[in-house]
Amino acid sequence: MKTEIYVVTHKMARMPQDKMYIPVQVGFNDKNFENYERDNTGDNISDKNASYCELTAQYWAAKNRDADVKGLVHYRRLFTNGHSDFFKSVNQKWKDVMTQETVTKLMNQYDMILPKKRNYYIETLWSHYEHSHHIEGLEVTRNVISELYPEYLKIFDKHMKEKKAHMFNIFIAKSQLFNDYTDWLMDILNEVEQRVDISNYSKSEQRIFGYISELLIDVWVEYNQINYTEMPVMFMGNQHWIKKITNFLARKVKGRKK
Repeated sequence: MKTEIYVVTHKMARMPQDKMYIPVQVGFNDKNFENYERDNTGDNISDKNASYCELTAQYWAAKNRDADVKGLVHYRRLFTNGHSDFFKSVNQKWKDVMTQETVTKLMNQYDMILPKKRNYYIETLWSHYEHSHHIEGLEVTRNVISELYPEYLKIFDKHMKEKKAHMFNIFIAKSQLFNDYTDWLMDILNEVEQRVDISNYSKSEQRIFGYISELLIDVWVEYNQINYTEMPVMFMGNQHWIKKITNFLARKVKGRKK
């Protein structure tokens, strides 16, 4: 089983040592990082990275790579081998990065690996997006789904009322599913892009399509009845949890910053 897990990064960074991990450089740096693939080769949408984020690497992998299993992770967010490494040091975390052995075992039982769901507790997915981003993007997404993929709309609406989701745009899947999901996702986002003017958005908010896509993978997975399992994801750095929680509550009360 040939497995390739694409590690998305915009800078030189520490990478997992297992040979299944493929560093993929995204962004507009003129310098090619040594031994990294680039998302601006072959069939690509690299020039959209500022608004599509890691999805430019996902598109590149779907269109240009040949493997039995494909996956997408980030240089700061990686799957573990099954342990919760929340309170471990960075060095301890690196010792528990998911291995080829674990992927092979799981993919012999399932068709996809997703992160454990994030729970927003006091907010639905729709309200959380509204408090964090321009809600226009999600409203247009719903309209596009109703036109292009109306059979998915009921699940989309149900999902937006929930409080948990598989976030981060991180997943591992059998190659055909990876490619099929990417095609579906890009169909929707390309149309949303035509309808939403982001020229006056802040630099952060211009990452709109990365944000929206985080809420769509569960819609596709549920509609297509994908046989999946969940695995923990660890952040390969120090998290400022007090600041994160404070900002989360502030957005709930005051709304996002303009």
